[in-house]
Amino acid sequence: MLGRGVTDWKLKRDPTFAGVEGPVLIVVMDGVGCGASNEGDAVWLARTPTLHHLAQVALTTRLRAHGTAVGLPSDDDMGNSEVGHNAFGAGRVFDQGAKRVQMAIESGEIFEGEAWKKLVRRVKTSGEPMHFMGLLSDGNVHSHIEHLFAMLRRCNEEDVQRVRVHVLLDGRDVPETSALEYVDALEKLLHELNEGGGRDYRIASGGGRMFITMDRYNANWEMVDRGWKHHVLGEGMGFRSATEAIQTIREENPGMIDQDLLGFVIVDDHGKPVGPIRDGAAVVLYNFRGDRALELTRAFTEPDLTEFDRGPIPDVEFVGMMEYDGDLKLPRQYLVQPPAIDRTLGEYLARNRVTQFACSETQKFGHVTYFWNGNRTGKFDETYEEYVEIPSDRVPFEQRPWMKAAEITDATIKALQRGEFRHARINYANGDMVGHTGDLEAAVIAVEAVDLSLGRIIPVIEKLNGAIIVTADHGNCDEMFEVDEKSRDFKRDEAGHLQSKTSHTLNPVPCYIYVPGNRTLQLDPSVANPGLANISATTLELLGFERPEGYEPSLLQ
Repeated sequence: MLGRGVTDWKLKRDPTFAGVEGPVLIVVMDGVGCGASNEGDAVWLARTPTLHHLAQVALTTRLRAHGTAVGLPSDDDMGNSEVGHNAFGAGRVFDQGAKRVQMAIESGEIFEGEAWKKLVRRVKTSGEPMHFMGLLSDGNVHSHIEHLFAMLRRCNEEDVQRVRVHVLLDGRDVPETSALEYVDALEKLLHELNEGGGRDYRIASGGGRMFITMDRYNANWEMVDRGWKHHVLGEGMGFRSATEAIQTIREENPGMIDQDLLGFVIVDDHGKPVGPIRDGAAVVLYNFRGDRALELTRAFTEPDLTEFDRGPIPDVEFVGMMEYDGDLKLPRQYLVQPPAIDRTLGEYLARNRVTQFACSETQKFGHVTYFWNGNRTGKFDETYEEYVEIPSDRVPFEQRPWMKAAEITDATIKALQRGEFRHARINYANGDMVGHTGDLEAAVIAVEAVDLSLGRIIPVIEKLNGAIIVTADHGNCDEMFEVDEKSRDFKRDEAGHLQSKTSHTLNPVPCYIYVPGNRTLQLDPSVANPGLANISATTLELLGFERPEGYEPSLLQ
């Protein structure tokens, strides 16, 4: 994996600072942003003596973690773990999935590529429908509903007679019970296309994104199995419409939010599914983000997959919105080229024989490896890198909000004390995964679990004469209730209950740079509005290196 056209990988020594003696550790407190310090801010409500101590002894600032600072189209776009860890590892800002897809649609490039043309040819030849599958929302983290709408309109323009849409309901990157807003908008467009062109365009199946289909990191293939049965085989609870399905499932399961909604299948007057996926069909997975798209991609494209029993695999033309894994080349066909992230921090360190350690639990393991390394699976050099994955619990996160913070801490302390690693990076998933549940009390415990773990690690860094950077990839648990934009008060439902917020935030994230015994290093006041991408050069400076050409500057003076 090393190389890729770069001729000079040698990192230059910093002439003014030799670096710290011990290891340089980056700790990503996933989903822990800088909120409004109110009753909806789990970070503010939590007991965090370690973070308070860091605020006293460390160089402290805030980093931009959303919008253009992480390569998204506008500053109205919330950050996410994928783009955040890309920025951490790349040291620069690359145009990300949402922006690249939007540009390809606006220019028409997406429809001029061979992948799209093959889809249209397949369904026109076979008479089978074009199937679209993906997250139905405008969260712009995994997908955007307008991308789907653009492709549906293009199908109509190109005289595609039949289309089926398999909707994965969000409630995670958007308000937790907003599914009907997106379903209504989709149904309206499908009705217009059907009436105007004599088409047969319908929703075929659906369910909550955390119940079916969108598993990641091989954590729970049962989710993909359930999705396969609904989307491909047409098996599941039958309803005449997606609206009926959502309303009925909510009535039968009070308090269930969109991301957890049970799966369903749309049936005709005779009770038969309207959209099973058969030989001759074309399938578009229109999510642009890779982590929760890889397993479904494998289910459609790997003949020898053994993770679950798929039954007879339909012969389809399958494409993804983007290439979800550049090393595994998955999928083989995709509509939009992903950002070509090169010269990452991890590769520079491997090239210069600087030892690295990366650790997280399953839910975020790929973020400190795959995303950190520029959307590449595997190591750059086995000799100088060690990756440790702690298996995540397979229970609702609010039931065990401490998650695997203690185990990550155990593994990290053990690795640091071996004295073999100059650089380490870890991710505590608690603030993000528990924040997504909307459970305020659990989110407070999640933050406290991370703080407790930091309190165990910092003395190790002090003893080893190292340095630690504590920051986050985006906000989440810092806003646990929806806020009215005009009044700035918490929103309430018809019964007067506070409306939980399960999505990421637009808030900056904290950054603590602690170098025990430091009396010379200061924050560089010339670095205006720093973002996540500044962390790579800061890390290199603490290791005694100058930043490579093109990298965002170090935060240190």
